[in-house]
Amino acid sequence: MKRIWLAGLLALMVCAGCKRQSPELYTLKNASGMEVSITNYGGRIVSVKVPDREGVLRDVVLGFDDLEDYYPERNETDFGASIGRYANRIKDGLISIDGKQYQLPRNNYGHCLHGGTRGWQYQFYNAVEVGENVLKLERISPDGDQNFPGNVKAYVTFTLTDSNAIDIRYEATTDAATVINMTNHSYFNLSGDPASHSIVDDVLYLNASHYTPVDDTFMTTGEIASVEGTPFDFRKPRLIGEGIDADDEQIRNGHGYDHNWVLDTAGDDTVVAAELYCPASGIVLKVYTDEPGIQVYAGNFLDGTVKGKGGVVYNHRTAICLETQKYPDTPNKPEWPSALLRPGETYSSHCVFEFGVK
Repeated sequence: MKRIWLAGLLALMVCAGCKRQSPELYTLKNASGMEVSITNYGGRIVSVKVPDREGVLRDVVLGFDDLEDYYPERNETDFGASIGRYANRIKDGLISIDGKQYQLPRNNYGHCLHGGTRGWQYQFYNAVEVGENVLKLERISPDGDQNFPGNVKAYVTFTLTDSNAIDIRYEATTDAATVINMTNHSYFNLSGDPASHSIVDDVLYLNASHYTPVDDTFMTTGEIASVEGTPFDFRKPRLIGEGIDADDEQIRNGHGYDHNWVLDTAGDDTVVAAELYCPASGIVLKVYTDEPGIQVYAGNFLDGTVKGKGGVVYNHRTAICLETQKYPDTPNKPEWPSALLRPGETYSSHCVFEFGVK
């Protein structure tokens, strides 16, 4: 009888040890009254509350009220996530490093998207620094994580400044050659009213005279094309809706805007890379980065099947993502800025989302 009792106790201990880690929520505040909430599950920005032109706080990102709704068995979304190891697509899920080929998950039109089937957006980060206006998260990614090589230690540090900016810094090291390309995947709706406001009525500026065309599987072709005379020219601010459904092959391939723009900022993170303006609320978002590219995804695959905060249905083009990063499929295009990280090196990336009003 004693042996049976001990076996039962051991089973309970093992079961308790296997219990899924619970997501935690951290809220940053600044002197201006702005609030940003972040969960350690996927390093996700859950809410961003900023004042509109009347001084009323509006939550300007999509997400869920229940943190467990971010779990993939409930909703497979990238809302607010710190993406890794590799943001965007890798052709056929194949990379070759020092003559060795690695087959990654093929989870999007035959390609590897956002780190694979269970990329870092579906993994827990550890909070290693928590302050009133700063949160530093750590992700320990073992060798073979989604078939990527190398044991990687990565950090994402969110700082909320008193100028209403979310300053995001990424760092990573590895013990074996690998590829790293991190970004934040927040879905912005600057009206704060995604139930009734589409981003096609917002105004976008992109500091980019070129972009990277894609085929009908959303994979970059290797070309760097001029935006001149195309629906991709946002060098002067204009309505997103003006060109998003244009009779254009690239618009058809992307189902709208889902492309990487080649920034003209030359890695200078003090120069505006992108600016989004919502006339309905008066809220402006400026993006700064030291990365060479920015992926603009205009919510083309939001289809009304996901219910978010307050039970609001997220319909087609309810939000837009502005993802600062290396170009898609950089590991297979050596002429593009490299994403290779070797032992002894430190990957770093910087992005700033600065909010204001007009």
